Amino acid sequence: MDMLDKLQELEKEALKTVKKAKSYDELEQAESRYIGRNGILNSIMGEIGALPAEQRREVGKRANQIKKTISSLISQKAAEFSSSESSTAPAGERIDVTARLTSKPRGSIHPISQVQAEMEQIFLSMGFDIVDGPHIESEFYNFEALNIPEDHPAREHQDTFWLTCGLLLRTHTSSVQVRTYKTSTPPFAVVIPGRIFRYEAVDASHENTFNQIEGFIVDTDISVANLIAVLKRVVREIFKKDIKVRLRPGYFPFVEPGYEMDFECLLCRGKGCSVCSRTGWVEFLGCGMIHPNVLKFGNIDPEKYTGFAFGLGLDRLTMMLYKIDDIRIFQGCDLRNLRQFSSPSLL
Repeated sequence: MDMLDKLQELEKEALKTVKKAKSYDELEQAESRYIGRNGILNSIMGEIGALPAEQRREVGKRANQIKKTISSLISQKAAEFSSSESSTAPAGERIDVTARLTSKPRGSIHPISQVQAEMEQIFLSMGFDIVDGPHIESEFYNFEALNIPEDHPAREHQDTFWLTCGLLLRTHTSSVQVRTYKTSTPPFAVVIPGRIFRYEAVDASHENTFNQIEGFIVDTDISVANLIAVLKRVVREIFKKDIKVRLRPGYFPFVEPGYEMDFECLLCRGKGCSVCSRTGWVEFLGCGMIHPNVLKFGNIDPEKYTGFAFGLGLDRLTMMLYKIDDIRIFQGCDLRNLRQFSSPSLL
């Protein structure tokens, strides 16, 4: 059975299940099973990377259509339940849910959540799986398994929130990397979006609570050329145009060799501002070839497999996309800021 046949069978089964649902709980179960983050659709999408290049776009497009169809039917079914409940209420308590409102107040999705959703779709279309992990992490997965032992100087560069129980708030989503290795068999391509925490001073371009996406591919014969090709595709998909970037050597204990990719500041067009620290460049991500020691911690043979990894900050990316000049706005409580980012396509 090819990929399109699998998607067809999934759509048929999901629609049948949703139509049979008799409660909100059953609808939620159907949504989680078929189109949730760990649902069947995302599992099928994870196989896209094995398809020939000419088939990936067709399969990705079909998968998005099916997701919208299932989601639409779930919303319709939920509305039917709501209408049914109101019709059984006492006459004096009935609410006409079809009545027109004089005004239509509308919420909006947080800009970082919007950008994360778009990034996830980009990576899914490229054959990556989306994986999640715990915010409260052990020292092993956050440091040691990433080739950062207790006496390693790199720990000094990551100001950590330590808990009294000996655990910590993760300082990067890289902490999920070795967890994934231990439960997966190469080849695989994975991205891990999520919130991270660092005990550092807050200013226009730094926060103590922010968001990151970690990504990695492990397979045979993976090289720096593969890394560059993937990153160029990601940048082009994000900005919908060619952006001036630069790749320079960088040091990260869990990759060797390591690099840093910057892009020209879109706020000042390279002239220098508070966001880019007057340099004209914004650090986009750190990347490199996965260190053999990290593969060993994940029980993967570094003699047989190689891979690359990268990590980027969602907050700074969102600042560039929406021309925001202060990262503190994202964690602020002024609703006037958030109301500017209504996104009908994601609501």
